[in-house]
Amino acid sequence: MKVVVIGGTGLIGSKLVRRLGEHGHEAVVASPSTGVDTLTGEGLAEVLAGAPVVVDVSNSPSFDDQAVMDFFRTSTANVLKAEAEAGVGHHVALSVVGTDRLQGSGYFRAKQAQEELIKASGIPYSIVHATQFFEFAKGLADGVTEGDTVRLPAGRIQPMVSDDVAAAVGRVAVGAPVNGVAEAAGPEAFELEEFIRMGLAALGDPRKIVTDPEATYWGAELQEDTLLPGSDARLGEVRFADWLARQQ
Repeated sequence: MKVVVIGGTGLIGSKLVRRLGEHGHEAVVASPSTGVDTLTGEGLAEVLAGAPVVVDVSNSPSFDDQAVMDFFRTSTANVLKAEAEAGVGHHVALSVVGTDRLQGSGYFRAKQAQEELIKASGIPYSIVHATQFFEFAKGLADGVTEGDTVRLPAGRIQPMVSDDVAAAVGRVAVGAPVNGVAEAAGPEAFELEEFIRMGLAALGDPRKIVTDPEATYWGAELQEDTLLPGSDARLGEVRFADWLARQQ
């Protein structure tokens, strides 16, 4: 089966393309480097021809509130329009667990806008909500660092390795559209502070980590379970400590 992967050169996209190929599918990378620009629509008609499935794992190059909103609205609208014209029968998008609960953040408002466009498109769809990736522990810390102190909100997180994210997206892509959300998460939950502490310790990063009741998560307030998946989430197999040990 031909599966077009929008953002197929990124962290998840490259793993997904490889995984689909290993399972006998024709995974086609759609990115600026292959002549496809979702912001202008250039190359979309050509790459979507004959493809029953399109997977969008692209991300905004800027996290500025307006820029990220413009990216997801424009890119998603162009992809959906091209899919309708090409007769694509399944649109798959990667999003984030808790998106609808994180609307204090400009990034998650943009992801919510993306999801709403997909749901309203009339094209059969599946949205994969994944928890945060193991690989993002340092980036999460960097975003809330003041001096040598990482200030985190209280809350729990159930992160997963990017390979398991790609596997979850791949399973959904080759299945029937769910016309809803499928959740994916790691095998164990942590306090957010514990997750970041473990990640930085493995890097030899000496920053001090504190839980601050005034701190936010990318601008959004957290409840204890904001970042946690529901009980029917598909769980990955790789544990964070095991993954960290392999990074040494």
